[in-house]
Amino acid sequence: MNHQNPVSINNFGSLPAEFRTSGSTAGIKASGKSDLALFVSDRPAAAAGVFTQNRVCGAPVTVSRSRVPAPNVRAVIINSGNSNAATGLPGIENAKRMTAEVAGCLGCSEEQVLVCSTGVIGVPLPMEVILDGIPNGIRSLECSDEAFKAAATAMMTTDTFAKLVSVDMEIDGVSVRVSGAAKGAAMIAPNMATMLSVLMTDAALSQEQCDCILRSAVDQTFNCISVDGHTSTSDTVLLMANGASGATITNKSLDAIESAVVSVCQKLATDIIRDAEGADHFVTIDVCGLESRDDAYRMAKEIADSPLVKTAIVGADPNWG
Repeated sequence: MNHQNPVSINNFGSLPAEFRTSGSTAGIKASGKSDLALFVSDRPAAAAGVFTQNRVCGAPVTVSRSRVPAPNVRAVIINSGNSNAATGLPGIENAKRMTAEVAGCLGCSEEQVLVCSTGVIGVPLPMEVILDGIPNGIRSLECSDEAFKAAATAMMTTDTFAKLVSVDMEIDGVSVRVSGAAKGAAMIAPNMATMLSVLMTDAALSQEQCDCILRSAVDQTFNCISVDGHTSTSDTVLLMANGASGATITNKSLDAIESAVVSVCQKLATDIIRDAEGADHFVTIDVCGLESRDDAYRMAKEIADSPLVKTAIVGADPNWG
């Protein structure tokens, strides 16, 4: 697509119309830090997701992957401190119990709720504190910058700062916003790994458009970052579009929306790399002169994943031979 530049980028993040968020403390983390994030659309939203390519995936990935693309998603619930991975069938049931509790509070079907988890692997979720904490998270929902940051903070594990951003544009004089929050970790590689992100827009998109735009954006951003070359069990990027802006979507405006989604993902991907655990260098690789983007991607990936290249950069010594 021929992308257009969005009107403005807000690196601090504001929510689109008729989205509310919250970040609260359920008691999953021993530190007592916030560990339960909610992203809620006040009206049914078209939604899509891109998930880990690891053959071993966490229970929340299994549940959420089965529910998107969809035309009527209402919420995403995320817990941090426990990934609910390598937990077998009980883990899947616990992920479903989380979505059912949110659905009960919102008055919708549990199929309209998506779930993500991040944290330690192989430990059962502390369901009692999670189920007790969800109603408090629901009561804390707000459409405010503070609530958006609280949700982004509650997603964090080893992150040192909350990652959120929004892009504003006008479509035929109507304001439209695309916003996103993300968390990362040490294990970051092409094909996402280890990360979660929730993207929201008040543009009116179909589930098919959400799916197409999201896959394109992830390919250009989250799938182009690398720290140690490993993949995770829980990687998830979700996009919800609720149409609350009222803007009429045409082919031209669809192009602008995709450009905005890419911009949001690019900023979040950059923040994830800058905040990767133990990382003290930020490197971009530009490949020119090849016949296709795929060829350029493969070359860049070989360079990015090379231990010799990483050693040379960290040691500030090219060591040609």
